[in-house]
Amino acid sequence: MTIRLGRRQFLMGSSALLAAGAAGINPAWAQSALRLIFWGGQARADRTYAVTDLYEGAGNPGIEGEFLAWNDYWPKLATQTAGGTAPDIIQMDYRYIVEYATRNAIAPLDDFVGGALNLGEFDADQLEGGKVDGKLYGISLGANSVATLVNKAAFEAIGEATPDNSWTYADLERLGEAFNSAGNGMKVFSDGSGTEPMLDNWLRQRGKALYTADGKLGFDADDAVEWFTMWNGFRDKGYIVDAETQALDTGTPESSMVATKKAAMMPSTSNQLVIHQSINDDELTIASYPRIAPGVGGGHYRKPSMFFSVGGASGDPEAAAAFINYFVTDPEAGKILGVERGIPCNSAVREAITPTLDEQSQIALNFVANLGDLVGALPPSPPAAAGEIDLNLLRVISQEVAFGARSAEDAGKAFVDDATAILARANA
Repeated sequence: MTIRLGRRQFLMGSSALLAAGAAGINPAWAQSALRLIFWGGQARADRTYAVTDLYEGAGNPGIEGEFLAWNDYWPKLATQTAGGTAPDIIQMDYRYIVEYATRNAIAPLDDFVGGALNLGEFDADQLEGGKVDGKLYGISLGANSVATLVNKAAFEAIGEATPDNSWTYADLERLGEAFNSAGNGMKVFSDGSGTEPMLDNWLRQRGKALYTADGKLGFDADDAVEWFTMWNGFRDKGYIVDAETQALDTGTPESSMVATKKAAMMPSTSNQLVIHQSINDDELTIASYPRIAPGVGGGHYRKPSMFFSVGGASGDPEAAAAFINYFVTDPEAGKILGVERGIPCNSAVREAITPTLDEQSQIALNFVANLGDLVGALPPSPPAAAGEIDLNLLRVISQEVAFGARSAEDAGKAFVDDATAILARANA
């Protein structure tokens, strides 16, 4: 849901605007304010608006901010883009950056590098992640990694150590038996069969990929069948939550299987530890995704958590780039933002904020910095329609398998056939 009026509108009151308009006066800020849109919750909005206030207080152009929940964000942004009213600064996801760049819905930023954009201390891999066809379209707002969210108290209660970064899918089975034996109603893991990053990680450990550099699937039906079969086995043995319970997870932290204590672990990302801890009374931590076998790594990567991009129809792209530069390189802005959007990509900002971080933020920072052999190469940007394959295909088919409406064999073939058709249509 949209939750905030323009910052200066809020401060001055709508009556001041109406009076100025009636008098034929157009305030200077009303002409120069930049529009910003992002997805997230109130905590992210509070941090973001604190930075825009700091930016405006330094004599820079005003920022009219707007935020929405993830599921509401993309339809609204698509509508604004189609209508030519997209904001100047757009929070962009790795899954959608290719689609928006190829449609000219976001602007290339290369001409501003060295000018409005000072990226000399920016991590090279995060800059690379914001490129499409060699041009820079997104500035990473933080590096993160997929992670397993772990309820430490749940493990202590059954006398088991929490998994570390060496744990495997075989360990998930052993721990699944331990939780079943405890008889407390909690499963060791949520149902990860419809979690795209978990499938991606599992494929990468097998030397494959979700998508190839030329926008095709990087796996085949046999892989998909094996994936659904593995999760069917976990489900049948009671190691993971059942389909009916998993369906209660609506995607919010509050409805997650860890928050509702239905499971001791669930797939997440490193930067999500902070928000999950804020709503859980048990102490949480994070570990890697399980390895397919001891010593097998390469599934993880330092992913740009999200980007700021400049709208393709922005009337002042240089001013928008200057705000983005402030957001990612100013140490005081960095102290406000913390690691909520991931580990800062500017080394000076990273150094400045480290002493100020709370315990959960320190855990997230150390996790991303010490992934070791778990880290593989940054995959190519997902092709156009990758979001549709995730939301409308993998999640639906995985639920059909979980509820017994499809066999793993049928689901694996259907997933690959339908995903291939979606990619072909999107790239026609």
